[in-house]
Amino acid sequence: MSFLDVLLGRKYPPAIGLDISSSSVKLVELDRTPSGEYVLQRFGSEVFENGWITDGQIEKFDEVAEVVRRVVSKSGTRTKHVVMAMPQSAVITKKINLPAGMREEELELQVESEANQYIPFSLDEVSLDFCVLGPSPTSVGDVEVLIAASRKDRVQDRQGLAEASGLKPIVLDIESHASRLALGRIVATLPNEGRDALVALFEVGAETTSLKVLRDDDMLYDRDQAFGGTQLTQLISRQYAFSFEEAEQKKLAGDLPDDYAESILAPFVDSLSQEIGRALQYFFTSTPHHKVHYVMLAGGTASLPGLKDRVTELTGFASMVVNPFENMKLGPAVRESRLRREAPAYLTACGLAMRRFVA
Repeated sequence: MSFLDVLLGRKYPPAIGLDISSSSVKLVELDRTPSGEYVLQRFGSEVFENGWITDGQIEKFDEVAEVVRRVVSKSGTRTKHVVMAMPQSAVITKKINLPAGMREEELELQVESEANQYIPFSLDEVSLDFCVLGPSPTSVGDVEVLIAASRKDRVQDRQGLAEASGLKPIVLDIESHASRLALGRIVATLPNEGRDALVALFEVGAETTSLKVLRDDDMLYDRDQAFGGTQLTQLISRQYAFSFEEAEQKKLAGDLPDDYAESILAPFVDSLSQEIGRALQYFFTSTPHHKVHYVMLAGGTASLPGLKDRVTELTGFASMVVNPFENMKLGPAVRESRLRREAPAYLTACGLAMRRFVA
């Protein structure tokens, strides 16, 4: 397996998408009908304990591998091939222009030569891949090439984790690329198929919320903010004297005291909405843009009651909660009630599962 080799357009066997974050592992298995419709065959997740993964680094390898084995076993999948991803922070990407018409071997040599200028490590220490995006928009006679590189030890951690979990890794992507692939299906359902629309995607994770502003296939802006669903868990833990793990379980299960909605949830939703509004304002002051057409909310925290409406109220922009499985057929193993509740958390995992269908 080479890093990011999916970008080269190779064909792959059936594979599950496995999204590993600091707080959980999420699994998605997709299929496709002869007419091209996606079918969600399986999905599932398991939570990690605090500190098992920090800033994308696996601190408790055996424990994490055991949880991954458990989510694979509980899902019932028979597929052993897996598509995984690296955090954006662990990958260096750069677009460069190279002369058109070069053979792949020539491209590889040229990419290695160019990569030396942008990668602050010896090439012996990194896994490197590239993909030709198409004709250069700025240089006639050239093609635009995307270079991606990550330290070998980070890549080997992900590969080793898959293998320790009984899986065979075939693609290692970038988390943000996977989430954008899954989001593309949603954007295509917007008026005019979303063309020229400025879409602000907020992925609300456990510790970090990322804002990506997209227009067509271009990412215009990318910024992380230090707030997320863990803050709600901490509030629950302090208010009701639960352990952090107990608070997280009760939050996910909706098993909380009667005063939770008023005393904890409503203030948190208001605070999170204000953080989202501030992140948008920072985008406006940092770029020539002064509005977005849509605010899309993803991640496990995105479906909190009242969040979408409060974001719309505070920002003035139409907001929606992302369901990456929208308009997909559902396989017999999928529990629809659970899917409705948890779908926004699976944006990246869905994008990873979609990779096997991308030529």
